[in-house]
Amino acid sequence: MILNITSKQMDITAAIRNHVEDRLAKLEKWQTHLINPHIVLSKEPKEFVADATINTPNGTLVASAKHIDMYTAINDLIAKLERQLNKAQHKPEARRATASVKDFIPAE
Repeated sequence: MILNITSKQMDITAAIRNHVEDRLAKLEKWQTHLINPHIVLSKEPKEFVADATINTPNGTLVASAKHIDMYTAINDLIAKLERQLNKAQHKPEARRATASVKDFIPAE
């Protein structure tokens, strides 16, 4: 997997790169192929912003997180991506009812 990490207003250090790679490894437990993940880290005047765009066979995952601490912003970003993967993976089985209300026969 080729990981693209882009930064605005800051430099990407080895520690930041390792942290992002370790957190993205968490997404492998969903057993889906991550196509061209792109992470953008930027520094705003009062906080850090982490944005991600990842293509998968089921669609595109897009998330953004802001926090005063950059590592916490990255953790929040990965948590959002993980929720999106969970929702996409369990969507086919998330039917609210197995039968129609019209077919319901009340017990007497």
